[in-house]
Amino acid sequence: MVHVMRRWLLWCGFGLVHLLVGWLCLVAEGLPLGDVVLVYRPWVEQATSGGPIPAIDEPWVYPILAIVPMLIPLLLGSAGYGVGWLLLVTAMNAGAFAVLLGNGHSRPRLIAAWWWLAFLLLLGPIALARIDSVTVPIAIVGLLWVAGRPRVAAVLLTLAAWMKIWPAALIGAIVLAHRHRGQVLVAAAATSVVVLGVGLVLGGANAVSFVTEQTGRGLQIESPIGNAYLWLAVLGVPQSFVYYDRDILTFQVTGPGVDTAIAVMTPLLGLAVAGAVLLGVLAVRSGRPLVQVLAPLSLLFVLTLIIFNKVGSPQFAMWLAAPVILGIVLQRRRFVAPAVLALMIAALTQLVYPYLYLWLLNVDPVLVTVLTVRNLAYLVLAGWAVHALFTPSHHDEDVSSVSIPVPARTHKE
Repeated sequence: MVHVMRRWLLWCGFGLVHLLVGWLCLVAEGLPLGDVVLVYRPWVEQATSGGPIPAIDEPWVYPILAIVPMLIPLLLGSAGYGVGWLLLVTAMNAGAFAVLLGNGHSRPRLIAAWWWLAFLLLLGPIALARIDSVTVPIAIVGLLWVAGRPRVAAVLLTLAAWMKIWPAALIGAIVLAHRHRGQVLVAAAATSVVVLGVGLVLGGANAVSFVTEQTGRGLQIESPIGNAYLWLAVLGVPQSFVYYDRDILTFQVTGPGVDTAIAVMTPLLGLAVAGAVLLGVLAVRSGRPLVQVLAPLSLLFVLTLIIFNKVGSPQFAMWLAAPVILGIVLQRRRFVAPAVLALMIAALTQLVYPYLYLWLLNVDPVLVTVLTVRNLAYLVLAGWAVHALFTPSHHDEDVSSVSIPVPARTHKE
């Protein structure tokens, strides 16, 4: 009876959080649903009316499968597209929430569920209003299933990566940490071949155009590197200012040496990813089990993509949900600090976007300071993840209390 009551309260909380955040998406200042109704909707209306299909007939900033969830809300018509999007994301979150709760007997899973609701509430409208909102629940399910169903998890995460590239970081962490890494690689590769094959059959010569579209971008204002140029603008350094890029449809920054910074960031991201991989290899070779390595390594990989990125969109914060939820489920006590830090990042992100975003565009020192604190929190969280990879845990959950089957290590690993 107690378990039933807990599940009922959690589902009530789920409904209330999604109603509130969904309402904010529709009415909050700053038009948080702007990308959905002003960018996604025109793309799919163009595609369904006989025009060019993104990533098939023309280059696109997103991987090829991103068009699929964007098409679904059109079932409610053009006028109802925004509401249809919110219903789609809510339904996907509900599926992931149900998987997370399981039978309702695992205390770590219940805590993780409450944390996710708090995270969504603190992150605010952006949590439901971007293509990332579709990939996050898929990533959560993939990580929760990876120990017992590695091939299914790999397929799910690969499909999500073909909507928005970031779940590829989770696949990388799994390949390093899981003893059945061969199965993961084969499943991920096979899924990618199928996706690309379908794209080619449809005539898609632009299926991987998102790679070149991203590498040609400038410095977005919310990115850590862009943050430095915001301070140059605050200090009145000549030629330092915010501008709107009409090709990418986002606000970017410029200033002294910006072309060099743009050119350096992509190879720097590659080096940072290589460094994270090396740390992961060292952690796995030290004999640490999957239950101790996977969550902090997944968190480190995701943070690497955020910190060393020329883009710093507010929705990147929602990527933290999947590895933090896994960490709470597997190592509840150890993940207290990163869970709290992630909640702080979510709250600061919502403060900046959508409510006070205009202040940021006007390089208001207070908002630039808030954004700086948020970006520094990313760095602190990454430092914690590195420390956790190499520090034995004295607070592991009893694996028998976790409903994810964790395979025992063998001498063949």
